[in-house]
Amino acid sequence: MERPLNCLNKLAQNDWLIGYDSHQFNQIAQELYLELTHISECGTPPKIILAEREPLRFLASFIAACAANCPVFLCNPDWGTQEWQQVFDLVQPDIIWGELLHSPTPLIPSTDTINCVSHSALSTKHSALIMIPTGGSSGRIKFAIHTWETLTASVQGFTEYFQIKQVNSFCMLPLYHVSGLMQFMRSFTTGGKLAILPFKAVETGEMFNIKQSEFFISLVPTQLQRILENPELTEWLSQFNTVLLGGAPAWNELLEKARFHRIRLAPTYGMTETASQIATLKPDDFLGGKISSGQILPHAKVTIRNHKYEILNSNQIGNITIHAQSLARGYYPITRENQTDFQVDDLGFLDEQGYLNIVGRNSDKIITGGENIYPAEIESAIQATQMVADICVIGIPDKRWGQALTAIYIPKKSDTSALKIQTLLKDKLSKFKIPKYWIPQQNLPRNSQGKINRQQLQQIATEFLQNPIT
Repeated sequence: MERPLNCLNKLAQNDWLIGYDSHQFNQIAQELYLELTHISECGTPPKIILAEREPLRFLASFIAACAANCPVFLCNPDWGTQEWQQVFDLVQPDIIWGELLHSPTPLIPSTDTINCVSHSALSTKHSALIMIPTGGSSGRIKFAIHTWETLTASVQGFTEYFQIKQVNSFCMLPLYHVSGLMQFMRSFTTGGKLAILPFKAVETGEMFNIKQSEFFISLVPTQLQRILENPELTEWLSQFNTVLLGGAPAWNELLEKARFHRIRLAPTYGMTETASQIATLKPDDFLGGKISSGQILPHAKVTIRNHKYEILNSNQIGNITIHAQSLARGYYPITRENQTDFQVDDLGFLDEQGYLNIVGRNSDKIITGGENIYPAEIESAIQATQMVADICVIGIPDKRWGQALTAIYIPKKSDTSALKIQTLLKDKLSKFKIPKYWIPQQNLPRNSQGKINRQQLQQIATEFLQNPIT
């Protein structure tokens, strides 16, 4: 894959950025690049916090930082004071781009008022690093360390897997997050088109005049759910070449509804540390009734291992271990010099055809009365009752059982009782898998990718059980 400046120069005359001015993007990127190279002549390239709210400026700034070999930290402009304090303590930036409403410290001026920077946190060999945030939902922000090479390795695996040369992307996800950033990377490095539109705008009926059959679109499950509740948007979505679905586990009812409407869905498995997906189910497989995370992309290798780190055979459940050219180099500020396999918290198995099946997270496993239970199975069964709008199952400490299964849910109707749901579950789940406690809520704490904050759910459950509603 080509370097950032080469890609920028190739696209200079193309109107590739739909919804924005492509020439303005090029101009801003070139200007910022020249400013950064001027600053870098004084010594080590400056560390940049990038928290731009405006997509065109965010992407132009990102490319300028990459081209100038400056370490760049992608940040969510809407983080609160606590998160920003973590980031400032960790990063100690030289330059901040963007308006930080909740910043705990005065803003550092942008490049036009800085003549020279000096710092010792990063040496020259650590420049050209791209720090992508992860772990925010658990309350502790970490930055996975990527490079232009790891991100483009992911793009290469994607284009090989789907057997295409140019990737046109329709992006409704945050650009500071790996799921949004990689849509840009696929289009930018392959000479494809990129349409950017906030999800809220799409929900209100704002559309671009594009040929959806030539575009990939990426969604998280909660976005897909909301689109499928709107017949016009459902019809619009069904025209896309491929609808990539990731960010959080999707439930069976949602997948069945997408299949019914002939949505060309491609459920994916990946994470920030792997620069997005390393496994994807192709749309034809999905529409044919296949249920899995799909086959492994060419740039990655997955093995399933037991607790002794021994490789297991097909259909045997174990820890998922990933080796990929797109693997992050560590978590800032610690880089791993020698890249090795990355064992993740997820449990799963590979079937005879090499399709990856996810069982659940090892750390989410609940042990009740000596039985191992994975919440995903129970959540899926509860979703299938069609009586809840959202659901999460957790384990809370219990003197008798070790952990007691607890369902925290949003009822679809105000008169939906836990007893009604439990009655429907009796034929579907073993008795020990039916939650003991049921806690109705108006909403569940999820981040913008749809991932649940289990820490917060534990607090909700503890408070509810101490003061039950009578």
